[in-house]
Amino acid sequence: MTDVPTTVPQPAVARPDAPEAAPAQPAAAQPAVRRRYAVAGTGHRAQMYVDAVLGDHADVAELVAWCEPNPARADWYDARVGASLPRYAPADLERMVAEQRVDTVVVTSPDHTHADVVARVLDAGADVVVEKPLTIDANGCRRITDAIARTGRDVVMTFNYRYSPRNTALREVIASGVIGEVTSVHFEWALDTVHGADYFRRWHREKVHSGGLLVHKSSHHFDLVNWWLSDVPVRVYASGALRFYGDKNAEVRGLGERPARGTGNAGDPFALDLTKDARLQALYLDAEHHDGYVRDQDVFAPGVTIQDNMAVLVDYRRGATLTYSLNAHSPWEGYRVTVNGTAGRAELEVVERGAVVLDAEGNAVLDPSATPGGPAADPVRPEGERLLVQRHWERATEHPIPVGEGSHGGGDAILLSDVFRGPSPDPLGRPAGFLDGVRAVSVGIAANQSMLTGQPVRVADLGLGADLTAP
Repeated sequence: MTDVPTTVPQPAVARPDAPEAAPAQPAAAQPAVRRRYAVAGTGHRAQMYVDAVLGDHADVAELVAWCEPNPARADWYDARVGASLPRYAPADLERMVAEQRVDTVVVTSPDHTHADVVARVLDAGADVVVEKPLTIDANGCRRITDAIARTGRDVVMTFNYRYSPRNTALREVIASGVIGEVTSVHFEWALDTVHGADYFRRWHREKVHSGGLLVHKSSHHFDLVNWWLSDVPVRVYASGALRFYGDKNAEVRGLGERPARGTGNAGDPFALDLTKDARLQALYLDAEHHDGYVRDQDVFAPGVTIQDNMAVLVDYRRGATLTYSLNAHSPWEGYRVTVNGTAGRAELEVVERGAVVLDAEGNAVLDPSATPGGPAADPVRPEGERLLVQRHWERATEHPIPVGEGSHGGGDAILLSDVFRGPSPDPLGRPAGFLDGVRAVSVGIAANQSMLTGQPVRVADLGLGADLTAP
């Protein structure tokens, strides 16, 4: 791949997993008024936003409260902040907004709570920054849309994959017209037996809580296609099943009796030992006696109600067709996107992890980059990314991808700047609002219905409460 200059801002220095007090900001650097933020849901995902407020954006933002029912998780984040912030139960969300004069609530609670939390925050008089997915079903979409119409307040969606340099590069290629009018897209996403398996250990394994992977995970991917094409989905057909994880598949493959959880069970590549990660131990293992939530369930235990193999066909308003597949038990992780146009074709291939390797005890190595000579150096499937563009009757050329550092290829740092400082003028249209969130989940919601009925589903028939064609 051709090297190109770094064009994305450098992220803040990563913090260690163990809690630590944030360094004091110089008084001269603080403006008279900073926007006041509260966080609803202090699990693993909240850390990105908390660290952004403590670090690069401390001059424009301050944390003033937690909305979190588990005291151990709130304690961990208090230690990270270096102060004991007021904490509120979910039932007291409105009181938190009023008493702490909250301007914006960052919502990182479980997916099935998003609609309730977002709508109540808006009605209480604050804006919202919400992690994907916006919500998990049509009722949730209607509730949020109605609350926005009632209050006129703002909802920001955090689709960080839009900001990843490789994905913005593909957007630029399509928008340039070099491959003509897009006729079809093929999008294949492979989740490996570390990342993919993790969805089957935690609350995401229950569709009532996550909407399944086509809502929780794939809303990222459907948003990318919507954004790449500047178009909206109109009809969806889907097929999928649980074919690898879960107790019935384990029985068919003769896996035998398995422990109910991963902690303390060495030598099992599908086990997650929470004691091996100080952050996970504090946020979940040491917190589970408060609410009974077990973070390291066996992926082959009963109770899995989501699919692990899915295929989706989507028709777009202007005529393009998307074929999409998601597999959650691949031996490698990454994705391939093919965009066909009337003048040529673009192909993006990304290898995020070339293989899942085992350590001497038979446990999966979570960070292969820490293993000398590991998958990163694999000559057959090296980690990396490549964007090819080929016009009709011409040879293929490699389109340069700007070098990014940090999470999601450098995308998180730019996203967080837009979230906390307001979006800058962007010809690529990367900042996302609630309507983008509705468009993204509409595909997964329709796909879930299609898998139940065996029939194609028109997005307009879902009753999402919003006009997806609106600008």
